[in-house]
Amino acid sequence: MVPAVLLLLGALTAVVAPRLLARAEWPDREPVVALWVWQCVVAAVLLCCALSMTLSAAAAWEAVRGHVFAPAPRPVVKAYVPAAPGPWAAVTAVALACGGVWSAVMLVREVARAQARRRRRRAELRLRAPLLPGEEPGAGRLVVLEGERPDAWWLPGTPPRLVVTTAALRRLRGHRLDAVLAHEQGHAQARHDWLLHCSAALAAGFPQVPVFAAFRDEMHRLVELAADDVASRRFGRLTTALALVELNEDRGVFGPAPTPHAHLPQRVHRLLTPPHRLPVLRRLQLTAAAALVPVLPVLVALVPGLRALG
Repeated sequence: MVPAVLLLLGALTAVVAPRLLARAEWPDREPVVALWVWQCVVAAVLLCCALSMTLSAAAAWEAVRGHVFAPAPRPVVKAYVPAAPGPWAAVTAVALACGGVWSAVMLVREVARAQARRRRRRAELRLRAPLLPGEEPGAGRLVVLEGERPDAWWLPGTPPRLVVTTAALRRLRGHRLDAVLAHEQGHAQARHDWLLHCSAALAAGFPQVPVFAAFRDEMHRLVELAADDVASRRFGRLTTALALVELNEDRGVFGPAPTPHAHLPQRVHRLLTPPHRLPVLRRLQLTAAAALVPVLPVLVALVPGLRALG
């Protein structure tokens, strides 16, 4: 029954947690905490599947059982392995193992695609901004490109590069340019690229699972809010909001027609009308409660063994 209970717990977490987070008003106020909560929820779902697969395989095949329960006393093994395991144990183990392999394949594919895009952009960067005589490769982290469109982005890799166009330098005055650069540095310091890779891999690998699609969409939204907060804490919310407007006003973002950057008006509105942050105690409570979500599947898996030990 334990593998079935774990699968039920994973399905319940995948259904209930995103709905609770969608109804809550605090994620926009505390995007960093919301990022942590989402990671804990997805980790709990994956952990439920992994534990269910392991226990099902141990019940179905003696070879797996010997590795899983090698140091365990006989009463513990009997608590997990029925006398006559049915065919569903093997079917469940194989299905979940295939899902795990598929998840790994999707993650490798996503990372490979990201590296390919990064190599292309670095090649374009070397073409548009060649090294000057006497300049060493990787000596500077800031690269200025000649360009008619104001833009700035962080290019991960070795070495990482912060790229800004000359149009952005001409348009952004004072600390507005500093706010844009601080926003991109916030992405780099928090390694938001890995969150985006993992969420994209799960959503692409399991498009029929709503929790993974919601995880991907929320990661794209929350990492931008978190980076906005990094910039606003250093240079002010008004400066950061004006920098976002000036950087994107030529792209039709703030018009009536929807665009791929339709979330930008909401970001600017959030900066101009800042919500009150949650109290420190409330943030700690949410962080601790989220950390307990992945612990619950482990406790469920340990219950039969603890009961067998008396």
